[in-house]
Amino acid sequence: MVRDPFDARDDPELVPILEALEDEDCRAIVQALDAPLSASDLSEACDIPMSTIYRKLDLLSESSLLTELTEIRSDGHHTTRYEVAFEEIRIYMNEEQTLDIEIERPPRTADERLAEMWSEVQKEV
Repeated sequence: MVRDPFDARDDPELVPILEALEDEDCRAIVQALDAPLSASDLSEACDIPMSTIYRKLDLLSESSLLTELTEIRSDGHHTTRYEVAFEEIRIYMNEEQTLDIEIERPPRTADERLAEMWSEVQKEV
């Protein structure tokens, strides 16, 4: 079954996000993403080995801090590119006196929503 990418983005969990942001490599990846990049481009830009970059990208994607986009190519060799999926993160004390988190997301175009859904379908295949 295909996971709805919008559900995870709208209801973030505090601990995975804090764990991802605490990681020095993850922070370097987020800072390097001023435009969508592939894993190999990020590996080179951040000086992180490929074996490590994929683990960090998974951590950031699963915590809803990155979006994976599939670039469709006519030769059949599709490429996954990653982009930052937030503009601002706020941690605050809620009414129950526990820490909570809010993430402000950039607005998505119809093309971006379609690309996200296609990426999710590709993961299931």
